Amino acid sequence: MAAAIFALLVVVLLAPATTAFNITKILKKHPEFSTFNQYLTETHLANEINHRQTITILALDNSAMSSLLSKGLTLFTLRNVLSLHVLVDYYGAKKLHQITDGTTVTASLFQSSGDADGNSGYVNITDMHGGKVAFAPADTGDLNSFFVKTLVEMPYNLSVIQISAVLDSATAEAPTPEPSKVNLTSLLAAKGCKEFSRLLSSTGADKTFQENIDSGLTVFCAGDAAVKAFMPKFRNLTAGNKTAVLLYHGVPVFNSMAMLKSSNGIMNTLATDGANKYDFTVQNDDETVTLKTKVVTAKITGTLVDKDPVAAYKLDKVLLPRELFKKSAKPDSAPAPAPEAEDAPSPVADGPTSDDDDDDEVADQRARRGSRNDAGKINGGGLLAVGLALCYCALAAL
Repeated sequence: MAAAIFALLVVVLLAPATTAFNITKILKKHPEFSTFNQYLTETHLANEINHRQTITILALDNSAMSSLLSKGLTLFTLRNVLSLHVLVDYYGAKKLHQITDGTTVTASLFQSSGDADGNSGYVNITDMHGGKVAFAPADTGDLNSFFVKTLVEMPYNLSVIQISAVLDSATAEAPTPEPSKVNLTSLLAAKGCKEFSRLLSSTGADKTFQENIDSGLTVFCAGDAAVKAFMPKFRNLTAGNKTAVLLYHGVPVFNSMAMLKSSNGIMNTLATDGANKYDFTVQNDDETVTLKTKVVTAKITGTLVDKDPVAAYKLDKVLLPRELFKKSAKPDSAPAPAPEAEDAPSPVADGPTSDDDDDDEVADQRARRGSRNDAGKINGGGLLAVGLALCYCALAAL
């Protein structure tokens, strides 16, 4: 008996705290949904879906997608339409047929994007009995799309079900301006990053940022006070290194705030190039997100824009790459510095420093391992302690 209880507790202990999924790989097993899968990727919705803890996808087969694509919608408008087909709650087949009072309204990613007017981003789900469940945008009430079958269920994280037709929504299909037409430097300057924006323009680095907008871009811009304090060091850098520092503040992938808060780990940047890593580590603690470069730790203090494919966040410090900067020397006899003192680096104007330090490699490996353990906010040691305590209590009770 004791052995059985112990074995059961071990199974519980080893079970994963959260369920991770990759919607692209899941749909790849169903070729009749290849077009739907393709456009989830092209619109960047797949990445957002994969970062959600609870989601239901109303999948459209190739025939239904062909009907949608025949409307000639732009990729950015198509994103709105498809985001209406991604519900931010779990609806498996059983739940669909047990809806309280026979009908319910639930939010979609289109609603959470902020582009939906009124209740146009909500979806009406109605159990019509006889095994029939209908779906429609909440602002139309036209129940003309029906549950067909379940593709995947991972209670209560992911449900992928096929519906018979596209959810027609005039709001979702309204023309959406292309993000590349947005002037990034003007946007940053208007939102409190005027000095950073000025440096982008004066060095020509703004062109690289602008070219990456359509494929996805995240910008971390230091506030005006932080940039002004950094200028003496910036002026001492070579032209190439000035550009590298600025590109270090851009990531060639869209990262919403929700994504940043759910992912710890290393990020490459626009400055990453072969042996020159130019990466930093993202760490989060509840609502606080920090970026660590091994030279300085900067905190996100505000969101300037968070709308796929562009996200821009304000930092309290300039990001200093270890390839160009070193921490200031701290003599043994010197008194302990203030908290900010360790972030006062000295620039290396003539080129990058060595990147072969053993401590750096160890730290990198630890950061990479840590990035895989953040989803449940419970580290392995804590989970092990809980498991051992349960085992002890169970055995002691026998």
